[in-house]
Amino acid sequence: MAGSFVTVACPDCENEQTLFEKAASEVACAVCGHTLARPTGGKADIEGEVTAVVEAR
Repeated sequence: MAGSFVTVACPDCENEQTLFEKAASEVACAVCGHTLARPTGGKADIEGEVTAVVEAR
């Protein structure tokens, strides 16, 4: 399995944003700029609550 997309709720502004769970670069919230994911070499370190998972096809 190559990976999935996840929807994450920002802990600061509650904005929901979809990102790849194995992000290769930092992902910031589009509204407030809070860092939602940091790369780790595998699955990203996700800050915030994962509200949904879109399974790979």
